[in-house]
Amino acid sequence: MKIALTIAGSDSGGGAGIQADLKTFQQFGVFGTSVIVALTAQNTRGVRGVEPVSEVMIAAQLAALAEDLPPAALKTGMLAEAFIARLVGQAVRENRWSPLVVDPVMVSTSGHHLLTPEAEDVMRESLLPLAALVTPNLDEAAILTGRAVHDETSMQRAGETLLGFGAAAALMKGGHLAGEEITDLLVTPGGTRAFRRRRIDTTSTHGTGCTLSAAITAGLALGRDLETAVADALDYVHRAIAAAPAIGAGQGPLNHTVPPYASP
Repeated sequence: MKIALTIAGSDSGGGAGIQADLKTFQQFGVFGTSVIVALTAQNTRGVRGVEPVSEVMIAAQLAALAEDLPPAALKTGMLAEAFIARLVGQAVRENRWSPLVVDPVMVSTSGHHLLTPEAEDVMRESLLPLAALVTPNLDEAAILTGRAVHDETSMQRAGETLLGFGAAAALMKGGHLAGEEITDLLVTPGGTRAFRRRRIDTTSTHGTGCTLSAAITAGLALGRDLETAVADALDYVHRAIAAAPAIGAGQGPLNHTVPPYASP
């Protein structure tokens, strides 16, 4: 069985972060391991608090996995602080872990900032050059590139900028665009592919980005090429949103128990 690693924060509400990643790994048939870098107190209504894990404990988790359970693919999620981003980048380089999917979790759906400005710089300078794929939404792409991202043209340009920062590819997520159709752009040195699908009218979108990046990571761990892993992951997330359990009074979670692949 292939191993997939998630390095991220926990979500007490179970819909995002480490919890969403491990549920997604399980559905795709890979063995999930984790390095928890921060604790969050949150539910579907929002984030009440974030507390980073100590540097010593994060390093210990990374070392434990390196010596016994090295991943076939890995992802990062919320890294919270600059020291965490530096530590993770160092571990990825020293252990030669790849492919790496960087989900630049910066702001929660409820508007709570999950990454410090200094950590944003470290992510840009230390993690993006290691990334096989970076998966920003429009807000995250704007923060990383320093330019407004509001339509397909600016998404394309932002993706090219992220490639210039060293990422091998960028999946520009268009969920925040207006309209009945959602467009995501996979930008690579070889060109750009657009993925389009119908928007689902729902408030159950908590953990969408975490789930998507975890599904891509699982696909890469299983040996699928990047474009196939992205297409499979987008389809899985779309069906998980459509089958959402409608729990909680705010932005509800997805249904991670849907099959990983659509029926023929």
